[in-house]
Amino acid sequence: MATLYNRLAGHDVGRLAALSDGVFAFAMTLLILDIRVPDIGAVHNERDLWLAVLALGPRFLTWLLSVLTLGIFWVGQQTQLNHFARADRDLAWINIAFLATIAVLPFSTALLAEFITYRTAMGLYWLNILALGIEIAASWTYAVRKGLIKHDAPQGIERAMYARVFIAQALYAAGAALCFISTYWSIAFIIAVQLNYAIAPGWSFWRKRFGGVRTASPPRAER
Repeated sequence: MATLYNRLAGHDVGRLAALSDGVFAFAMTLLILDIRVPDIGAVHNERDLWLAVLALGPRFLTWLLSVLTLGIFWVGQQTQLNHFARADRDLAWINIAFLATIAVLPFSTALLAEFITYRTAMGLYWLNILALGIEIAASWTYAVRKGLIKHDAPQGIERAMYARVFIAQALYAAGAALCFISTYWSIAFIIAVQLNYAIAPGWSFWRKRFGGVRTASPPRAER
């Protein structure tokens, strides 16, 4: 009976996507709730208010960092789910573990914001990102091994998925290593990597814009 249940459990990819949307939305909401309005008792004039807002700079910096992190991993997971023909119990639990790690991100963000100059805080934040990368790669690996990918998936999608995860994780690790110089360097580098993944146009964009542009050769003189 248990074997039959295990075979039937967790097949609905749509329900998994719905759970994912809820967890990501809640995590993003928690990020901004951690940024508190300055205490009115400490503000007596315009200058005090400006100084109090500027003091929130590190929290807004880590907020941006984590919003980009959540956005990139949400897009990555949704891309996977869109290419799954179906799920099973084990794949569902791999993705639940991934979402549990997403739920930890507001804590690691708050820790980094509070101790932004400490390498330990930066290291723990990076471990959070590393765990997300491992879990999303495990999800894809399991789905491929179990034949859960749609038959009409684009050619080369498997290699593209792995390349995106592994290259991004290598860059995140390089960024985290910069904390031995300054944690601000780490944060700036990781944000730059994330912005590149989130909004920068790919090589095909530039090739389409400039690759086909050629200087017209002058007309040959008639003899």
